[in-house]
Amino acid sequence: MLLQLNNIFKWVNSGGQRVFLLKDINLTVEEGEFISVMGPSGSGKSTLLNVIGMLDNFDEGKYCFMDEPVHTLKEKHRANLYKQYIGFVFQSYHLLDDLTVQENLEMPLLYKKVRNSERKSLVADTLDRFNLVGKKDLFPTQLSGGQQQLVGVARALISSPKLILADEPTGNLNSKQGEEIMELFKQLNEDGVTIIQVTHSEKNATFGSRIINLLDGRKL
Repeated sequence: MLLQLNNIFKWVNSGGQRVFLLKDINLTVEEGEFISVMGPSGSGKSTLLNVIGMLDNFDEGKYCFMDEPVHTLKEKHRANLYKQYIGFVFQSYHLLDDLTVQENLEMPLLYKKVRNSERKSLVADTLDRFNLVGKKDLFPTQLSGGQQQLVGVARALISSPKLILADEPTGNLNSKQGEEIMELFKQLNEDGVTIIQVTHSEKNATFGSRIINLLDGRKL
């Protein structure tokens, strides 16, 4: 088992009322699964992804990731855990504008304290794999949306994460680029990487081995 959520609640207080973002979520994810999370806007999809990715805290419940009790870990230990094992692909890319493509790709490896020589070779391999060699010295603002998304995916994968969390990974892409990204995810999943994606697209959802539907913070 890779991760398990037990009775997870997350809420915000608004005008003296509790507004639930996540309500009694139970979820077990095995290594090698490919899960699609679907639901209307505001149903809690991104919140769930952020909780799994340890970017968001929750108010009640238990979360175990690789046998580590996330809910009791100190901030630093938790940060190390997700930097070590989790890759994020965001719809809005989250690339650093003042770094080149090459430098953006290097960031996760610096976090993991990968040796210089190994870092250079991993970056070179990744640039090659994603056909980005010709773009390595450009800044994100000089790239098209599709190219930026590709760099975002490449950056998520460069440190060989156990788990990829993708929030609308094809949201800003044309259909051909979107298909390429989904095929890439499928390949990675076949190579053993666990993937959880949030998507509005029925077609993208079918790439997953199971679909989880959310409504008003609840799992249907």
